[in-house]
Amino acid sequence: MYEAESTGKCPHCGVAVRFEPVSCSVSGQWNGKGVSELTAITLSNHAILLRPSGCPACGRPILVVFRQRPDGDTWHDIDQTLWPESALRPVPEAVEKADPDAATDFREAVAVFPKSKKASAALSRRCLQHVLVEAGDATGPNLSVQIDSVLDKLPTHLAENVDAVRKIGNFAVHPSKSENTGEVVAVEPGEAEWLLEVLEGLFDFYYVAPARNEDRRAALKERLDDIGWGGLKGPPPTAEPPAE
Repeated sequence: MYEAESTGKCPHCGVAVRFEPVSCSVSGQWNGKGVSELTAITLSNHAILLRPSGCPACGRPILVVFRQRPDGDTWHDIDQTLWPESALRPVPEAVEKADPDAATDFREAVAVFPKSKKASAALSRRCLQHVLVEAGDATGPNLSVQIDSVLDKLPTHLAENVDAVRKIGNFAVHPSKSENTGEVVAVEPGEAEWLLEVLEGLFDFYYVAPARNEDRRAALKERLDDIGWGGLKGPPPTAEPPAE
C-alpha cells in the first residue's frame, strides 16, 4: 500500500504523493547470524530505529520500533510493537466466568499494549486493584496499601512479584499510580509487561487453580459414588466378610 514509487495519501500528513525510497542500514551483526537493530532514513533525514527478534519456540519474528528522529538530530525514545499486533495472552475461562470485569480489563490491556504502554499499564493497574480487592480481600485506601494487605496470603514467589509492581512502577515518584490506578501516566521500562505477567499469576492463584481443584474433586466424588462411597470425608466402605 505504501511501497516506494507507488502513489497514495501519506498516513502522516494526508497529502497525495508518490512515495520515495528510504535508505536502510543494520547494526549489531554477530557471526553472520543476524542483526540487533535496523535503521530506516528518509531523504529528508527523518529516521526510525527498529529491533527485530525471533521466537525459538514457534520460529516467528517479532518487530519493535524503539526510537525515532522526526527532525534534526534529536532522537525520541518510543516503545511500540509492530508485529505481532498483540501478545498472545488469552483470558482463562475461569476468570471469564468468575469475574467478567477483570477479564474485560485484562483483555483490553493486552489489546492496547502494542500501541500504548501507558494505556495498557493503566488498565492493568485498575485490573490488579480490582482482583486484589474482590478475590484477595485486600483492604486499604490505595493500591500500595492494598498490596501490603495481601502479601502474607500469597505464595512467596507470587507475593514477591506483586510487591515488585510498586518498585518497577516507581510508585514513590508517581503516587497517582496508587491513588488513581486507572490514570494514564508515564510508565517505566518493562512496567506494562510486568503488570500483565503479575495479573496472569494472580488469575491462576485466585481463579484457575481453585476451579481446577473443584473439577478434580467433582470427578473424584463421581468415581467414589460409583464404588459406593458417597463422599470425600469419612472412612471407605468396609468389605463384607467372606461367607463361611
